[in-house]
Amino acid sequence: MRKLIALALCITSMLSFTGCSSKTAKVSVDAKVGTWKTAQTIQPFFYQDYLEAGQQVEIMDFTNPGDMKTALLAGSLDLCGTTMVTAITAASKGEPVVVISGLSNKCSALVVGKDSNIKTEAELIGKKIAYVPGTMHHLLLLEVLERNGIDPQKDVELIRIDFFDMGQALAQGTVDAFYSGEPYPSIAVAEGYGRVLAYPNHNEGIGVINSGMMTTKDKIKNQPEMVQKFVTAHVKATEYLNTNKSVWLDQAVTFGTDRKVLDVAANNIELFWHIDENYIDRVKDLAQRMKEQGLISEMPDIDGMFDLSFIKQAEKELK
Repeated sequence: MRKLIALALCITSMLSFTGCSSKTAKVSVDAKVGTWKTAQTIQPFFYQDYLEAGQQVEIMDFTNPGDMKTALLAGSLDLCGTTMVTAITAASKGEPVVVISGLSNKCSALVVGKDSNIKTEAELIGKKIAYVPGTMHHLLLLEVLERNGIDPQKDVELIRIDFFDMGQALAQGTVDAFYSGEPYPSIAVAEGYGRVLAYPNHNEGIGVINSGMMTTKDKIKNQPEMVQKFVTAHVKATEYLNTNKSVWLDQAVTFGTDRKVLDVAANNIELFWHIDENYIDRVKDLAQRMKEQGLISEMPDIDGMFDLSFIKQAEKELK
């Protein structure tokens, strides 16, 4: 009798386990996408809304574009966000990255203390300026210094500080200025310890350029349908957010930035996906300036760094 009871319990347990496992079966992931948790890199968090039933995307957030690129090349990501500076640097080293759509434009600013006596860019001479090497903001800072005749090696002190810590350094007087991307300039303004000295000149070629989405040559060759699926989702998400500002900013609040900061930052952010030959020409100008400023040693094949076929196909679905 005890053996029969034990057998019955065992069978019941097995049936229960089987039933339970069928309900909690792991959903297969169609792609892993990397991005930042910021208002200007938000579109991937809406991809799921534009996928078919049964399709799944896993969004992985990073704090550093270099780390995302490394994960992409290692195969841990299928697509990821990138700054154009990161993409150009990777391409200049022969790494097989391909930009497949836009992500955001603008987003940068040069910030000084609210009560600082620095009123013009030329008055940065002799000051301590926070920056992150190898970024778009680094290049823009070098451009500011050059056009004002300021030698970055002799006339100012450039201090490497992570973006997250720049505001505190400015508020405490450790630095006199910083060049960064949103939301940090707007946080400085909203919290009352900083003011924007200058935004990039968006009438010039490189001033508006910021970030895009990229994948690898291998993914394009072997999984073009997957790439197309998520580029189409990206295009649709971008279009939706550009016409629904409150949805955009409400989601960005969940990343930990106050709404009052986002209301300021939104004026310095442009979500976009469309890339054309004019944009690529501006990226070529950016690459040339990077080489002249010593950020890269070799000019990459910029035309080969882009594949516009996926956004062209996605655009057809919008019509």
